[in-house]
Amino acid sequence: MKHLIVLPAVLAVAACADSGASYQPILDGQPTAAFQSDLAACQSLARNQRQFDKATVGAAALGAGTGAILGEVDDEGDALGGAIFGALAGGAAGAVNASERREAIVVECLRGRGHRVVG
Repeated sequence: MKHLIVLPAVLAVAACADSGASYQPILDGQPTAAFQSDLAACQSLARNQRQFDKATVGAAALGAGTGAILGEVDDEGDALGGAIFGALAGGAAGAVNASERREAIVVECLRGRGHRVVG
């Protein structure tokens, strides 16, 4: 039964990992004629950074291992429950980090193309 609860949570974490690549930046002034095509190219660049996905999986695995150990040590806990909780916590943290890094790629890419991005 626990597995049925975990699957939707894992899918939600995975979906959030790509959100930073869809970032819509704030510009100082009016966008240039090339802005939309540059934005699409920069978002594509950010989306293709697969090392962030590997880091998210690594964070989930580390969280699962830590959670399993803590669950086993706890008198009222169990290793499986701890592993599930740890994997979700680690995966969520990894997904947030990946999203922030992809957002930063979009911003820096647009700045590199001459757009006045403020945030």
